Amino acid sequence: MMPVTKDTVIERLKTVNGPDFTGNIVDLGMVSEIFIADGKVFFSITVPAARAQEMEPLRAAAERVVKAIPGVAGAVVALTAEKKGGGMEAPVPSRPAPRPAPPAPPSAPRAAPHAPASHSQGKRGVPGIEAIIAVASGKGGVGKSTTAVNLALGLAANGLRVGVLDADIYGPSMPRLLNIHGRPQTVDGKILKPMENYGLKVMSMGFLVDEETPMIWRGPMVMSALTQMLREVEWGRLDVLVVDMPPGTGDAQLTMAQQVPLAGAVIVSTPQDLALIDARKGLNMFKKVDVPLLGIVENMSYFLAPDTGKRYDIFGHGGARREAERLGVTFLGEVPLEMGIRESSDEGSPVVASKPDSAEAKIYREIASKVWDRVNEERGAAEAAVPSIVFE
Repeated sequence: MMPVTKDTVIERLKTVNGPDFTGNIVDLGMVSEIFIADGKVFFSITVPAARAQEMEPLRAAAERVVKAIPGVAGAVVALTAEKKGGGMEAPVPSRPAPRPAPPAPPSAPRAAPHAPASHSQGKRGVPGIEAIIAVASGKGGVGKSTTAVNLALGLAANGLRVGVLDADIYGPSMPRLLNIHGRPQTVDGKILKPMENYGLKVMSMGFLVDEETPMIWRGPMVMSALTQMLREVEWGRLDVLVVDMPPGTGDAQLTMAQQVPLAGAVIVSTPQDLALIDARKGLNMFKKVDVPLLGIVENMSYFLAPDTGKRYDIFGHGGARREAERLGVTFLGEVPLEMGIRESSDEGSPVVASKPDSAEAKIYREIASKVWDRVNEERGAAEAAVPSIVFE
């Protein structure tokens, strides 16, 4: 079979009409540089930002015609857009430095030492778990779950006791990503024992239902299931529990952020403006419920051709870093669009565990170190803001 060429891809893409049938997407200049590796085709389509939501069928049509080309093993197609004036609304203000509390009257005892930070007040913790971190994204398809599992493995590689809660009820992915099969056992008929692999303790709805069983639960049932998987599991002693949140900012995500004492949230985005628009929604959700923003990860940041080592910024580059700087949020790192990361994830052997000496594993471990540093910074700020009891 003849290898797939850019010219062949372009000719097929000319059969895809642009917006309002004014021409095809190639002649309209909407298609980015095309890269082909191992039979897989990568490119993006630039669309008007104001009409981004209605352009998904166009993206799907382009992906479909490319996948139909003989010899094409797969296609990765993203929508990109540029918005005037920087692309976002108002920036998220950085968390203010804690101010010393004013002196209290001698007869009035002040707050107890080690009181929880303001963002944890009224939220019941989980016994044995020191910190809970949410990994979230404003939309699906940005590699959030792969980032979450490799972040968890990076934290474990750095010497921490780590668990993972797969909070995506409708699309649980941890059983596949961590190659865990079977059903969890119970301690006394009520408390579940977490599943384990690669040194991680894991709980997921995927352990309780078959992979192909559709979940058609409504909101209250989802929240009940999440509560059970969080609080009715024998987690033991953990330094950190990484929660792989569902994509988006719906009821499940908001309730989780409101009811669980999160130490902070990590936002995963890809470089293009459309993904960053959705990431902004996630940032604002955590901001409104006073959950610390630990930082942003730019996934699929760039592609290094395996044969030449040449770098391709298929989906743009640096958008998440620039947005983090503009918002006053920590930029945690760039993860490349790397075949090995996807393949190892699909095989249930995440790159941090299966290839610990690889460049990609090093990136995740560095991100994990930055995340843990941010958790400790937030802890320190909270403790500094809480005065100790003084009796006189």
